[in-house]
Amino acid sequence: MSLRPLDSARSDVPGSSRGPSVGVEEEFFLVDASTNRMLECNREVVDSARSLGGTLDLELKTSQVETNTPVCRGMRQLYEQIAGARSVAAAAATQHGAALLSTGVPPMCGEFSTITDVPRYQRMAERYGSLVSEHEVCGCHVHVAISDRETAVQVCNYLRLWLPTLLALTANSPIHRGRDTGFASWRAVLGGRWACSWAPPYFTSADHYDSVVGVMIESGGILDEAMVYWDVRPSAHLPTVEVRVSDVPGTVDETVVVATLIRALVAAAERSVHAGRLALPVAPEVLRAAYLRAAREGVSGQLLDVTSSRLITPARQLTSLIRHVQTELDEFGERSRVEKMMKKILAQGNGATRQREAFSRRQDAADVVSVAARHTLAGSWPAAIRERDTVH
Repeated sequence: MSLRPLDSARSDVPGSSRGPSVGVEEEFFLVDASTNRMLECNREVVDSARSLGGTLDLELKTSQVETNTPVCRGMRQLYEQIAGARSVAAAAATQHGAALLSTGVPPMCGEFSTITDVPRYQRMAERYGSLVSEHEVCGCHVHVAISDRETAVQVCNYLRLWLPTLLALTANSPIHRGRDTGFASWRAVLGGRWACSWAPPYFTSADHYDSVVGVMIESGGILDEAMVYWDVRPSAHLPTVEVRVSDVPGTVDETVVVATLIRALVAAAERSVHAGRLALPVAPEVLRAAYLRAAREGVSGQLLDVTSSRLITPARQLTSLIRHVQTELDEFGERSRVEKMMKKILAQGNGATRQREAFSRRQDAADVVSVAARHTLAGSWPAAIRERDTVH
């Protein structure tokens, strides 16, 4: 992730708020604007973005690119940076006959794209074969600044309890290769094939974390620390906690709301850690059951509350999440905006909802691509949220 130094985002600039700094990475597919097939032109699109004054990164497959924001300190900054990054990526893609697509997996049929000619990706392909060649997923990674590595590990213990909820909120991959998978997030299911995926274990210390990762590297289960694909982890190269649970959200608004919630969760967890309170060590089996529920249901059906072991509605679970971080959201001046955006998602659905609605008309993945591409640049901040940001 290419970020400016974490202390460069001051809290006294317009559109900022108190709290830790945050940055967002998003992965996107490139599809042929006329045929809806994957288009293998990521190097060309990255070069075009540079000429437009933007920065994109290559991804594992030649049909994928990644955006990344600078450091942000509030919802308005997040919105401006995420919307701007998507716009630049879309404009660069257009120069090569491609559309930018925010879906967690490819909706359309077709051959797997080739692996980008980057030495590390090639080493991964040699070591892990079809796990890599068939790995075509797009996610969203949120980095939140943290005081130190020991605290980061303890914060991860807190966040693992909320990972299934965040997955349900952002589910955006029900249609895969021309069929409805029966899951709102098929990307999450595919990601579960890796040696370390989904929720991490409960770690007692940074040394404990490092020892487990060391064994996985030495055994060949993963190539290096960058292949630690747990959905929350201390970043390998930044002083942050990185949350990787989300499908790439279907709209700018959905990315903004999940990044804001993650920022608040990290702030709340760090406060608890510094007060000497440890996270509840929920069993991995319970978390796995909650993951499967969230991946299948999204914001429909019922989710598993890992603290009570009861099935509850997504609305109740998301209300519990907002209540859990209410203090932090109030301090940031962002609770009312989060609640507005959450109500919209619960009323209208998320990316998975829109994909299924589009697919149900003719059972044609082309309709899914059309709807998803149209929503990739969609956002409502300027029109729907006009009050001034609270500046502390």
